[in-house]
Amino acid sequence: MSSTADQIIKGDPAVDPEFAAVGHHPYVAPSRILPELAPGPLIVGVVLGIVFGASSLYLALKVGMTVSASIPVAVLSITIFRWLAKAFNVRPATILENNIVQTTGSAGESIAFGVAVTMPAIMILGYDLELARVMVVASLGGLLGILMMIPLRRGLVVKNHGKLAFPEGTACAEVLIAGEKGGTEAKTVFTGFGIAVAYKFLMSGTRVWKDTVDYALGFFRGGTVSCEVAPELVGVGYIIGPRIASIMVAGGVLASLVLIPAIKLFGDGLTEPLFPGTIPIKEMATHGKNSIWGAYVLYIGAGAVAAGGIISLIREFPTIAKAIYRGLSGMGLIRTSVKAIKGEMVASAPAVVFRTSRDLPWQFVAGGCALLVVAITAAPMLRLNVLGAMLILAFGFLFVMVSSRLTGEIGSSSNPISGMTVATLLLTCLIFLALGWTGPEYRVTALSIAAVVCVAASNGGTTAQDLKTGFLVGATPRFQQTSILIGALTSALVIGGILLLLNDASTVYARPFVKRSYDAKIDTSTLKERQKLFGVAAKTDSAEYFVYKVEEKKDGIPAGRYLVDDAGKIQYAVTPGVSAAAFKMPASAEKQRLTGPDAKADANEYFVLRLTEPTNGTAPGKYLVDGDGNIAYLADPGINGVVPERDDGSNVVKYNAPKARLMSLIIDGILTQKLPWALVLLGVFIAIVLELCRVSSLAFAVGVYLPLSASMPIFIGGLVRWFVDRGRKGETAAEAESSPAVLMSSGYIAGGSIAGILLALVALSPGVEKALDFSGAVGPTIADSNITPLIPFAFMVFALYAVGRGWFLKARG
Repeated sequence: MSSTADQIIKGDPAVDPEFAAVGHHPYVAPSRILPELAPGPLIVGVVLGIVFGASSLYLALKVGMTVSASIPVAVLSITIFRWLAKAFNVRPATILENNIVQTTGSAGESIAFGVAVTMPAIMILGYDLELARVMVVASLGGLLGILMMIPLRRGLVVKNHGKLAFPEGTACAEVLIAGEKGGTEAKTVFTGFGIAVAYKFLMSGTRVWKDTVDYALGFFRGGTVSCEVAPELVGVGYIIGPRIASIMVAGGVLASLVLIPAIKLFGDGLTEPLFPGTIPIKEMATHGKNSIWGAYVLYIGAGAVAAGGIISLIREFPTIAKAIYRGLSGMGLIRTSVKAIKGEMVASAPAVVFRTSRDLPWQFVAGGCALLVVAITAAPMLRLNVLGAMLILAFGFLFVMVSSRLTGEIGSSSNPISGMTVATLLLTCLIFLALGWTGPEYRVTALSIAAVVCVAASNGGTTAQDLKTGFLVGATPRFQQTSILIGALTSALVIGGILLLLNDASTVYARPFVKRSYDAKIDTSTLKERQKLFGVAAKTDSAEYFVYKVEEKKDGIPAGRYLVDDAGKIQYAVTPGVSAAAFKMPASAEKQRLTGPDAKADANEYFVLRLTEPTNGTAPGKYLVDGDGNIAYLADPGINGVVPERDDGSNVVKYNAPKARLMSLIIDGILTQKLPWALVLLGVFIAIVLELCRVSSLAFAVGVYLPLSASMPIFIGGLVRWFVDRGRKGETAAEAESSPAVLMSSGYIAGGSIAGILLALVALSPGVEKALDFSGAVGPTIADSNITPLIPFAFMVFALYAVGRGWFLKARG
């Protein structure tokens, strides 16, 4: 088919002059009319977009990053339609229909990233996350990104052909063309998906082995080494490559083996809390609530991430300036045809516009932007006025332009979307501060502005990559623009529900004192502090207990604070951050019942107490208070929560959402002017030192910001890529981006993430969750061992290496 297309192009007197001007010959000639925008490809694209959007959301909540979904979606599309053609004896999908599938499907990943980076910050700021808010922000941002990109297509994609690489878009075009020739199959993606689903089900569903291998270095006080044995994180490491993966894990090493031990070393002698901590350092665990990581390293990492994002923008300033100039100049070329005369482009009178140069009309773009402004100001959950809407439009246009240009220069994976979001948030908060808008309600307003801009910038970059793919294969731009609008809207309507599902399934309502029993007997002669229960618990137990503190997991007892009886037996675990203080609530105060799996144990209604700063010894957070003013529960969310167990002892998965926490720190710090700037500046100067050493500070900063357990499997995936690449010489960049191991890694990511979401759904039904739990059957020797998880993890890593070396699942064609 390729040779036929070439003959048509070379012998066609009516070649698209825009393409001829840059010397481009697409795979499908502009004069050829093939089936393209049809219900079948749209439906498949929407479904795959939701699947990969869900997996991207899961990944972004865990480690703050995603990978491009276009290539795996394209591979799956080719295979699905090839199977349907054989099964039902119908014509196979054309290359342009498969391109519509990948264009529609790619929107889910970009929407998910924008939502995960911003929306969970609402919960961190002390507000409930509403489904309507997430859907509106995702929809408005997704549509804004696409609308702003439409007039930029000619300037960025067409005129810069041969100058801007658009690596993911080019690689995706290679996959589509290979599929047209019969050389691409999805067996590798499905195999990776199946391995990851089975692995995740055994690990997190049946709990035959634990999900994190951790080891406290007894010879090095405060030092810990840990690794989350997750298939999706190994897949991410393989795709981003050894260099970025190594830089990330270096940040984790700095946090876990330098900063935390140093703070422990110098702070152990203090008897009073050191700001911003609320308890003495000697009483702090390394991770969790009221920990060294949460009180100090978190702010250092936030400063490094913010500085890294801003530095990445400054570094790309010449490119940004060009993007703005070329974008604005390109907008004046909406409806003119172009002739190639001696290599120069000369505007002529309007003539026939080939399908390969047809965008959605400018009236649609202008009308769409006007409607978005109206929708932004009219949406009650956003709490935005006309100024907020205009800020969104201005920042959205600027950063969509910048994002689209940068994806052409450095690709989607390296595009500093979070840096653009930080810049938007900083400028917005400073404007609000100057106007005196510092009340609690303006925090949500500032975050809503940044969230819409973040989603728009993310989707704008993805749209640019998709239009580049279409440019190379000879697609019709207006059909692509229509399909990605549909893909963005459908994904936006679903992503919010998945976000709330993950949060609700892992939300823990923890009583101040939780009944616990461990086999270990504690030597009470070494314990001095004693404590009685308070609040509701004191009504049924008035005894006084010894206080036993565990800094790192020991004798099967997790880190935390416990109450021990005179016989040395642990009776209660103390929920951190809750004091004996009573909070008198007015009768008109908001009330709520427990939700999720804990709701069956208690159907009572409680007052809602939201603390944004330490009050009467109680840490910031959301609490449920009874009629006497006593705290009945800490409502610990699944996203950015720190309580890892329910009151019945069952474990829950928590999501770090590192970028969202950064956004909340910026908003809170600027509008309340209580940010611990000394710690933030430590992070800023760490980023500057790395940049002076010519090291990517943003990747390193994310490593500091995340637990070492999250960056370690990413490093292992990058290490596998390094070993594989040593044995595969002479590959082009496009071939490397679509190699069998990359497809296998995409399967790991999708399979691990989707399995995690399904298990979160299972967690909403405690009976089903307990029925699946086989940890008791295999015993703690296997289920709690640090050795057991390494065996299946090694198998999974070896499978990826074997596919990369071509020992299994060899690519055909």
